[in-house]
Amino acid sequence: MESPDVENIVYDHRLSSVVPATITGEGRVLNLTNADLAMKLHYLRGVYLFRSEAVDGLNTGDLKSPMFRMLEDFYPAAGRIRTSPEDGRPFVKCNDSGVRIVEAKCSKTIDEWLDMSDQSEYDHLLHHDQVLGPDLGFSPLVFIQITWFKCGGLSIGISWAHVLGDAFSLSDFLNKYGPAMAGRRDLPPKHPHMPTADNHNSPKPRTQKLFPFSLGSVGPVGDHWKLTNTCKMATQSYHITDKQLNALIFKVSGLKQSAKVKPFEAISALFWKSLAKVKEGSGLETVTIVKNGFHSRGNGLLPCRNGQVISAVKAEMRVSEADVLELANLIGEKAVDETGIIDETMEEENGKSADFFVYGANLTFVNLEEVKIYGFDMKGQKPIFANYTIGGVGDEGAVLVLPGPENLKGKEGGRIVNVILPEHLLGKLKNEISKELGTSPN
Repeated sequence: MESPDVENIVYDHRLSSVVPATITGEGRVLNLTNADLAMKLHYLRGVYLFRSEAVDGLNTGDLKSPMFRMLEDFYPAAGRIRTSPEDGRPFVKCNDSGVRIVEAKCSKTIDEWLDMSDQSEYDHLLHHDQVLGPDLGFSPLVFIQITWFKCGGLSIGISWAHVLGDAFSLSDFLNKYGPAMAGRRDLPPKHPHMPTADNHNSPKPRTQKLFPFSLGSVGPVGDHWKLTNTCKMATQSYHITDKQLNALIFKVSGLKQSAKVKPFEAISALFWKSLAKVKEGSGLETVTIVKNGFHSRGNGLLPCRNGQVISAVKAEMRVSEADVLELANLIGEKAVDETGIIDETMEEENGKSADFFVYGANLTFVNLEEVKIYGFDMKGQKPIFANYTIGGVGDEGAVLVLPGPENLKGKEGGRIVNVILPEHLLGKLKNEISKELGTSPN
């Protein structure tokens, strides 16, 4: 349990708002797709750390100023959730209510922060733990926290309602910040066509009566978009270096080098088996795989979209005793795409007798290897460390696989693996992963 001293590392919080520099216009909305609504109880959290030289000469006003211009183009981020009076379906009213800004100070230096053995446990101090509601119509969709460190370094933390878009959309949004600070306008065309609120997809007949394995349900949450867990959830972060990753892939593939597995598959299989050992095989026969569904996102549209492919993988063997290569092959070759079935389920049933969620309905592996997390720069300098996690994960947990650091001297490359699980499982999982990989959480 965190002590008051730990909580006080980040202090002097101040709130303000940023709105689009020009009025968006009357009646403009962002319709939420079924894929968006499947993510309504989830939140993306991001943290970017910059050394002092990247922000030398800048103050908080300098950092906020470009956001006004950015929001002219990304105006749904400054909107608020409303519901259709006809059918109760949520949509985003683009009413320029603003993105909430949190300003704070940290009593540590950047290096002291990175040297904390349990750093990942405290990253939440660098971003706002946002949840939409219970005053849903007044809840900001995006919080951006600017935290100044004792050394002059800076962190930018973001909390982004997943209903706006996935992790790729979030990184697209933030990667426009550097050009905006430099006064460049290499942004999407202003006000592309946006449909009206009552023009969402018409109901479609169910092609199958199957309920998606990768979807969980809870009683209707009403105006408070929060997933309530039955146990305390916590996050543990691993940095798997290039050397360790290559050794893992070699170990998994064995003598069958022609069957060399991909990094995401090897990592996911390792954590799947290790967690099955920790839980003694209970309830881990089926897992969910989430990956990028768009081959190209540079189409000039607003970056507010959920484009994940959501698949289910079912093991017919005892996972705790399975060969890791066999599990990796299941993930790579036997995943069943449930995106279409989820779309149909959401169209028919969402908000009527239940609400739904994806992350943590099963143990969920999220492939974020292709997220351009280090595309966000300040004055041409990239962050020394960047990280994403997810809020609102169900009890079965989630494992996120991200690119490793690009600019952290001596620790570059590899993958960052963020594990979100019931807190009581993390210590046992750490021991299993350490035995298999020879590494410990950051």
